[in-house]
Amino acid sequence: MKIDMTLKPSDLIAKIENLLAASANKILSIENEWNTSQGTPVFTVKGKYTTRGWTEWTQGFQYGAALLQFDATGDVQFLELGRNRVLERMAAHVTHIGVHDHGFNNISTYGNLRRLMLEGRIPHNEWELRFYEMAIKASGAVQASRWSKTDNGLGYIYSFNGPHSLFVDTIRSLRALGLAYRLGHVLMGEHDEPISLLARLIHHARSTARFNIYYGAGRDAFDVRGRTAHEAVFNCNDGRFRCPNSQQGYSPFSTWTRGLAWAITGFAEQLEFLQTFSDDVEFESMGGKKGIVTEFEEAARATADFYIENTPLDGIPYWDTGAPGLVKMGDYLHRPSDPYNDHEPVDSSAAAIAAQGLIRLGKTLVANGLAEDGAHYYQAGLKAADALFTEPYLSTDPTHQGLILHSVYHRPNGWDHIPAGSKIPNGESSMWGDYHALELAVLIQREAVNGKYPTFFAS
Repeated sequence: MKIDMTLKPSDLIAKIENLLAASANKILSIENEWNTSQGTPVFTVKGKYTTRGWTEWTQGFQYGAALLQFDATGDVQFLELGRNRVLERMAAHVTHIGVHDHGFNNISTYGNLRRLMLEGRIPHNEWELRFYEMAIKASGAVQASRWSKTDNGLGYIYSFNGPHSLFVDTIRSLRALGLAYRLGHVLMGEHDEPISLLARLIHHARSTARFNIYYGAGRDAFDVRGRTAHEAVFNCNDGRFRCPNSQQGYSPFSTWTRGLAWAITGFAEQLEFLQTFSDDVEFESMGGKKGIVTEFEEAARATADFYIENTPLDGIPYWDTGAPGLVKMGDYLHRPSDPYNDHEPVDSSAAAIAAQGLIRLGKTLVANGLAEDGAHYYQAGLKAADALFTEPYLSTDPTHQGLILHSVYHRPNGWDHIPAGSKIPNGESSMWGDYHALELAVLIQREAVNGKYPTFFAS
């Protein structure tokens, strides 16, 4: 990836305005045409959103996108659309005991509504605010209850695969625990045992850092600093780590780039969360805040460095760094990404997620006095956004319901549409890619206006 150190948030405003103009029509198109009896829209096929009954993890992105559209434009029709659909359709996600995705579905909806109210963007109503906060508290507690212990005294929120499974994705979804803790909530267990949401957040993040992320320390023959494994597998009888695995990547020993992106942004956001604590008291039982910050920062830096080093010049990655067709593409890292090649698809959704994490990490390091390091990551995030917010990635076709083209869902399962005349998936969008592009657009828009982007933990 080639970082442009001269790029400024204000340089992207025109592209963001084009993106928001396109997004408005697409959000309304999905709302008007989607048959809710089919479940939740997940990804497009021939330009129309369709579903995949794996888990219902994308509905929060659908309605969260409407809320972000209001956030960026002030158009109240999107506020009303998002708010009404959250009230009507999101309650089941709050108490969904079968998934690890609470931070995706519920913070994207209830969390955004709470944030907008606290920012004064929507009228303050105490009961309405408490409604959003109750949903967030319940969501964080339900997510935290999906708990498996490890033999090193930590543990993790297990994925929908079962108690043996730690997904790297969950580090971004961990925001549900952080916000629920900030709201003063406690998970109550058997015999009225109080279970700290903060402790579970820290333990899960540490397990992710130690078992899903590599640091070039010789852990196995494929230990490259910053590489990630989608899944860490444990023996449920004794909590011992057994092996890496990959559900959506090419192999356990290559890096699925969307999983890499979740790690970058998840750890960067957790560093922001840790900055909201003024002292060390709440972390004494976990070895102190300083050690936690050091570990999270190393995880964020390692994964960010790997992304920058293993992504084409424009900041848009291919779907897996070990995908077998890449060897047929020559020096693909030293030219812009090509979504129409004959060998391997790119994944624009990974760029939408990672760009935000790079910017957040950069701002955090600058705030901690590491200006040069922070600028490196910050500018990398702007570079990826600059490419993402224009063609061939921005969808300008008003009949296409997707916002960001060339997203990949599940390449190993063959779920992604391959258009006629192509050898690989391209030209389609995903609900998570579109949502995170809007989240990224709001972040950069706020940076351009006042140099400060919104976080869920600020108040």
